[in-house]
Amino acid sequence: MTSEPTFSSENLLPKLREHFEQLCQDVTAAVNAAPAGQVINASEEKVRDLFANFRQLTYQTAVQLRLEAAEAAFSPSAPPRDRQAASEQGQG
Repeated sequence: MTSEPTFSSENLLPKLREHFEQLCQDVTAAVNAAPAGQVINASEEKVRDLFANFRQLTYQTAVQLRLEAAEAAFSPSAPPRDRQAASEQGQG
């Protein structure tokens, strides 16, 4: 049984760092914008949506890295025989 190609969290982190920093800024802004006594009511939904978007981005990025790892695991193949034959005939 062969193992599937994988990727490292060291590949994922730089792709998400800027987005995570923005998430932290947006969460801070949402909580700070909420009026006193209404912090949860006024910010919880916004923060939940921010995290949902970040979760989706994280998952999509991770899947893309896994696909790229799988593509890198396969070496390029020779050109199809019909193309090879056509190019040989043109050189003759």
